[in-house]
Amino acid sequence: MQSAVSKFHLNNGLVVLLKEIHTSPIISHWIWYRVGSRNERLGLTGISHWVEHMQFKGTSLFPSNVLDKAIAREGGIWNAFTYIDWTTYFETMPADRIDLALRLESDRLINSLFDPEEVESERTVIISERQGNENEPLFKLSEAMQAEAFKVHPYHHEVIGGMTDLLSIQRDDLYQHYRGYYIPNNAVLAIAGDFETPIMQEKIIELYDHLPAGLQPDLDISPEPPQPSERQVVVHGPGETTYLQVAHRVPSASHPDFYPLMVLDSLLTGPSNLNMFGGGISNKTSHLYRVLVEAELAIGVQGGLHASIDPFLHTITIIVHPERESEEVIQALKDEIQRLQDNQLQFEELNRAVKQARALFAYGSESITNQAFWLGYSEMFATYDWFLNYLDKLAGVTPEDVQRMAQKYFIPNNRTVGVYIPNGSEG
Repeated sequence: MQSAVSKFHLNNGLVVLLKEIHTSPIISHWIWYRVGSRNERLGLTGISHWVEHMQFKGTSLFPSNVLDKAIAREGGIWNAFTYIDWTTYFETMPADRIDLALRLESDRLINSLFDPEEVESERTVIISERQGNENEPLFKLSEAMQAEAFKVHPYHHEVIGGMTDLLSIQRDDLYQHYRGYYIPNNAVLAIAGDFETPIMQEKIIELYDHLPAGLQPDLDISPEPPQPSERQVVVHGPGETTYLQVAHRVPSASHPDFYPLMVLDSLLTGPSNLNMFGGGISNKTSHLYRVLVEAELAIGVQGGLHASIDPFLHTITIIVHPERESEEVIQALKDEIQRLQDNQLQFEELNRAVKQARALFAYGSESITNQAFWLGYSEMFATYDWFLNYLDKLAGVTPEDVQRMAQKYFIPNNRTVGVYIPNGSEG
């Protein structure tokens, strides 16, 4: 996992990271763009996600009706993801077929068609996706929580966008967004697998270096002002289950406090998985599992901490026991946080929490696809050194650090509390 990484820049500003891994004859190819819902304004929310969909609608060289077949025929897999800070596309292919991924991504970086009929067809798809999400209690609650927690910063809105904007965005809006952010000098190309670096470098230069750089987009975002007091959200909807979310504003992944916060997260709810391809581990040794689930206040509890460019949220999600009231569950959670603020951890507890967080991180970094993922992902909010130093940083966390995190961030005027109240209908 610690193989040497080659990092270089093309003349057009494209950042390239290459990592040779000769354990299996496959290569994973990722291209990352610094654009997500963070870069959207009201009226155009959801546009980054929609552009991602349009990238699968083809170019003149790679028409949409041949893309899936071409990748499958060569024995590969591919996908794409849009998040708050980034959009990424990947292909994992047999090593001797990776040229297809290289040619495909270099072509659709500048030549996607955005056919008006395809735009309207995809509008229907995305609106349907949005409507499906609206039937999910946790989506409804999470969307309301984000909107309440962020009043200025564009983290305010969900990645999929608001329905009003999805109905009004036009083809030219999408194309302008594409041309503004899909430029080599706003992208990172990350490749890991069974190749020789000099040969791969030649291929990349041949296919990517001639692509024109664009006007560098303004990636600076106005910071969210301090929150003066605890905020509360109540959402009503279909179903029979009550959900709670308690979100605390926390710093970005590049901040030194992020590492002890990861340990606090592991201690409270079980470790968060920063890798979208990794699995989870049991959280039955966590404080809130014991305090809430074992005490039959809740059916389940989980936490979430994200590696983001700007300060975001640590969110605790609780499924309330049907025979309990949300108020007593919230109070039990707050009481546990207070105990962590008042009492320093025992080393045994700290070591267990660190060990679980380190193990989950390691499990999510083993495969070639995961290692290629980390090459580019870490560059979105820091550099690849962040990934290389992560385990050592966790190992250096002390009980005093964890207590300080609880005292500094898990306080009322940094907190948003939300409850989803079911009305008993089927939706």
